[in-house]
Amino acid sequence: MSSAVAGLFSCSPLWSRTSSISGSRVSAKTSSMASSTKVVPAIIVGGGRVGTALLDMGNGRDLMIKRGEAVPSGFPGPVLVCTRNDDLDAVLDNTPKSRWNDQILFKHVTPLDRGTVLQMIRYYSVEVNGEDEEGGMSKEDGEEDEDLVFFQNGMLEPWLHSKGLNDVEQVLAYFAVSKLGEPPVDGKTDTNPEGLTAAYGKWASAVATRLQAGGLSCKVLDKEAFQKQMLEKLIWICAFMLVGARHPGATVGVVEKEYRSEVASLISELASAAAAEKGLLFEEAMVERLCAYSRAVAHFPTAVKEFKWRNGWFYSLTQQAITEGKPDPCPLHTEWLKELKII
Repeated sequence: MSSAVAGLFSCSPLWSRTSSISGSRVSAKTSSMASSTKVVPAIIVGGGRVGTALLDMGNGRDLMIKRGEAVPSGFPGPVLVCTRNDDLDAVLDNTPKSRWNDQILFKHVTPLDRGTVLQMIRYYSVEVNGEDEEGGMSKEDGEEDEDLVFFQNGMLEPWLHSKGLNDVEQVLAYFAVSKLGEPPVDGKTDTNPEGLTAAYGKWASAVATRLQAGGLSCKVLDKEAFQKQMLEKLIWICAFMLVGARHPGATVGVVEKEYRSEVASLISELASAAAAEKGLLFEEAMVERLCAYSRAVAHFPTAVKEFKWRNGWFYSLTQQAITEGKPDPCPLHTEWLKELKII
């Protein structure tokens, strides 16, 4: 990934331990907004652009910890983990399993161009000044919770299933943070001027409250609608990055403007494969929506990165079909991956 892309929405691997109670990472503006909307206090793992932005959206009671440190078990609230996909195993290793029910994992993939999905599962109520914070929930004795929330882009399902996390809740966030400590910029397009950030599940409103405290839009969707939007984002990054890689130096904007027929064909192919695999129907005009998003992030460079989490999912559909003696559902995708010697 180029530094230009990573600089917008990356979660820095260099994490720092900071308690926002000290005020070192809490701005007066966002602290005031968060206070009025009762943002649930959280542990934030990762002091990069996203982690810092989330901290600034808090109410002054968040806790930031370093990479590699154990997540404390005595802090009652969600754990917001701002890491790259490949760091998720290490994060879970450093988190007591008793806290897995409280985590919100923020996983890096791309800035505005990647979105970042927040897959959530619930956490306990947090008492502040004698009152439960809005969005918290008390756990009954013997009740089994699934509280994980992942904020990331890409296809996480295989990894989630390998960890026994089979029904997570999610949020797909579209915003950019250009520099550490600067406020995030909402991702809006000419086809979606209301903003693209979306949340699904029990804790969608709680995370939306934090994001809205930072001036970001966030809509709450049901599971099917959210899954469609998440897959659209996956299709966007897989299609635009692959087509761009075929034309060295092409930015997302160049792909949208000069190679639209190529990317439109690939989008249609990947959408058909995803719809068949998941048993769903996408809304019409996907090509137009994804091209509109590309115009909003036209300067982003293109490259096929994090294959396992992105294009690798579509290639796994190809491999499965071939093994079963069926036609490749993504022949163009496979051809271009081979052309670039990615497979």
